[in-house]
Amino acid sequence: MWVDRPEHDASVNVLGTIAVLEAAREHDTQVVFSSTGGAIYGECDAPAREEAERRPLAPYGVSKLAGEEYLAGYNRLYGARHVSLRYGNVYGPRQDPHGEAGVVAIFFGRLADGEQARIYGDGLQTRDYVYAGDVARATLAALGHDGGVFNVGTCRETSVVELYELCRRVAGSELEAQEAPARLGELQRSVLDLSRTERELGWRPEMSLEDGLRRTWESIRT
Repeated sequence: MWVDRPEHDASVNVLGTIAVLEAAREHDTQVVFSSTGGAIYGECDAPAREEAERRPLAPYGVSKLAGEEYLAGYNRLYGARHVSLRYGNVYGPRQDPHGEAGVVAIFFGRLADGEQARIYGDGLQTRDYVYAGDVARATLAALGHDGGVFNVGTCRETSVVELYELCRRVAGSELEAQEAPARLGELQRSVLDLSRTERELGWRPEMSLEDGLRRTWESIRT
């Protein structure tokens, strides 16, 4: 998942992005690109600002960064106004609990099936979990903006262990998680600064993590 399919990441996030940009150019429209925060910045010593050094550890982050650069290049070359949004770890209702991505959905899927979830490494790695509804509002806020790159997260970090405990509490489960070996290319700390996004887009997250988890659990149980 993390580093085994670089050609797939490049095909989707580089070649696919170019195809979208060409279609946007043909129809004179704007692209709001779904990029990634943690995978682009690499390890964070503090909430990462958009101008922070970009040090992706895995091909996925490299390919998303390349996609961002294509947007910026098209903006310079054609006078476009494409925007890149660097999302934190997005979660919410209707996320596939049986896929490879989306730890919240995976945890809830396991809990719903009465199976042990896996926590890779020591579980102390942190992420910035942002609710899908808040991400949708941020995406709409970016429409019409004159280009740029913006973080979309919460500026709050939660460890995987803490996240699992919250999921268990929301699900009313006593199932313990199963330990698994750490994965190559997995970040230990990721959290996003929102100063620019709040200032220029007028956006900030509204959903608390626990309330968002409750809504996600309800969607999986129905």
